[in-house]
Amino acid sequence: MNKVKKEKEPAMSLTGLFGGTFNPIHLGHLKVAEEVIGRFPLDRILFVPSYIPPHKSSVEVVPVRHRLKMVAIACQGHPAFLVSDVEARRPGPSYSIVTLRRLRQDRPGDQFFFIVGTDAFLEIETWKDYDRLLRECSFIVVSRPGFGIKSLEKVIERIKPAEVLLLGNRTVFKSTNLKPGNLYLLEARTPDVSSSEIRKRLRAGQPITGLVPPGVEQYIEKHKLYR
Repeated sequence: MNKVKKEKEPAMSLTGLFGGTFNPIHLGHLKVAEEVIGRFPLDRILFVPSYIPPHKSSVEVVPVRHRLKMVAIACQGHPAFLVSDVEARRPGPSYSIVTLRRLRQDRPGDQFFFIVGTDAFLEIETWKDYDRLLRECSFIVVSRPGFGIKSLEKVIERIKPAEVLLLGNRTVFKSTNLKPGNLYLLEARTPDVSSSEIRKRLRAGQPITGLVPPGVEQYIEKHKLYR
């Protein structure tokens, strides 16, 4: 009798979740992801463009199909960078706790790590069910220009994460024992560039060369976005 061949369970991987509007994605976003993948033993980073960000006006946000395409273009040449449409598939506000649970259904054995800048993490207490989110996964918080790691002291004091680990510039975290509920603070040098500044320049007819990947710049020009 032939034995029934069982499908193998998907191997566990350490997955970073980099969410945001990406309106548009720029070199600052990519530098953050490069710092994280270079200094943590993550297997991949999923870029997750939001459908409608809960904390931002949708007036200036271009349709999600354009933002997905621009992120996909930006990720070309980075084998560990992938784009996910998990939030784009569901109209309405995008909440991180909901996204995490959907992704866990797809890959139940994986460990997930939210990647955010210090400026975004300062608002963590305004996120939907942020306390549950902090228990169910870990955060890798990357310093941003004007928002150093020290700016988080009061927030950390209030939210009381399981453990806080600080990685200075160029420090590599070699252990694969990355536990849920921890807060990993990453000092890094990232470009002082923002999506709002890029949109402002485009409206004024100014160049954005050197602020976004060349393919993204070409896509914006081709589809006349942010004019």
